[in-house]
Amino acid sequence: MRGMTTAIALLVSLAAALFGSSTGARAQDNYPSRPIHIIVPCPAGGIVDIVARAVTEQVGRDWKQTVVVEARPGGNSNIGTAAVARSEPDGYTWLVTGPAVLVNPGLYKDAGWSAMKDFKCVGLAVWNQSVALVHPSMPAKTIGEFVELARAKPGQFNFGNPGTGSSIDLSAQKLFQVAGITLTNVGYKGQPQALIDLMTNLMHFEIVSLELAVPHIKAGSVKPLAVFTNKRVADLPEVPTIAEAGFAEAAYVPWYGIYVAAATPVPLLAKINAAINKALLNPDVQRQLAVANIPGKPMSLDELAALMKTDQEKLTAVVKTAGMALQ
Repeated sequence: MRGMTTAIALLVSLAAALFGSSTGARAQDNYPSRPIHIIVPCPAGGIVDIVARAVTEQVGRDWKQTVVVEARPGGNSNIGTAAVARSEPDGYTWLVTGPAVLVNPGLYKDAGWSAMKDFKCVGLAVWNQSVALVHPSMPAKTIGEFVELARAKPGQFNFGNPGTGSSIDLSAQKLFQVAGITLTNVGYKGQPQALIDLMTNLMHFEIVSLELAVPHIKAGSVKPLAVFTNKRVADLPEVPTIAEAGFAEAAYVPWYGIYVAAATPVPLLAKINAAINKALLNPDVQRQLAVANIPGKPMSLDELAALMKTDQEKLTAVVKTAGMALQ
């Protein structure tokens, strides 16, 4: 009798396992069968929000499924990022973010995730192009001339920093390391206020996203020294790239990726990646990104994993060399 009971229990367990397996397979086959939740760990209306809406809403249209974009700022993007790391790995919760996902675990004791263990990057959204700016009264006409001034007066020029560990901060810190200069860091909560203070000559040097900077450059409110791009920008044809200006080692162009929880099944990762790549090739999406000077590039899951690993190592080294304190 006992043996029969054991046999029945084993059969029930096997049936449950098979049922669960088939249910999971059907769920993946039917994906997506409900709305996709996109978390942007930054304030609404910024570069990351633009990326999230341009790319993911096109994915939603292609899938004929609702996409809900939620701005969840706080903790230098830690709050929203940690929420996705803890989310159900079913492909229905996505994170759109920049380098913070890679560097914040090294900056914050309680960031709440490990970039390489808790996330899979499923799509490269865009490259965040930026430009080095000074006030028009600054005697330097090139980035090289500014570097010479800064070397002669270490710590006497202010750098308007829109956020510790942000893509702008990391670009600036890399430049400072390569150029061998020291500027006084002045912290801000985002780029807009920092740019206002540069225009009023309260700040001496900043790196600003092209979308935000170009109108003020054309108005003559700020002076561009070099662009952090792979090639010259159509809106600023006379401004050299940072590499052309003689600082090729500082030519870091941050990127914004789309991430899901690491345990998400491989078939879903592949399906999401294909959908994002398709969206990035959509003419309407390309126009939106071009207007904001944030070009996108389709990439495979393997390419994204390699880029994620390379940048995590590169940016961790920048943070360590810059002596950014653990918070």
